[in-house]
Amino acid sequence: MAKIAVVLLADIESHGDMGRVANALELAKESKEQGDDVRFVFDGAGTRWVGPLSDSEHMLHPVYKAIEDTVTGACAFCANAFEVKKEVQDAGVKLLQDYEGHPSLRSLIANGFSVVTF
Repeated sequence: MAKIAVVLLADIESHGDMGRVANALELAKESKEQGDDVRFVFDGAGTRWVGPLSDSEHMLHPVYKAIEDTVTGACAFCANAFEVKKEVQDAGVKLLQDYEGHPSLRSLIANGFSVVTF
């Protein structure tokens, strides 16, 4: 069993950003289906995706729902900086502030996770 942390940093501005999100979700879904230990983290501008992915009308919502139980949380600092803290909280996604207001990616590495960023 692999240990995989998928960190979504992509913004919501472009078609390319949508592609990165789709790829991040697909990696998490495939890994989950294979029985891997998966952690999905929204960080940086990626915190802006929590709201859209939680919307049942969004085209990527079904894939998000399939991996929702792997979501560790979203960066508290970044959710505030990108003004999406309320959306993150409304979606029931935990705000992570392990290290200076940010999630600790180092702790994932120290615990044997391969960190893949999109």
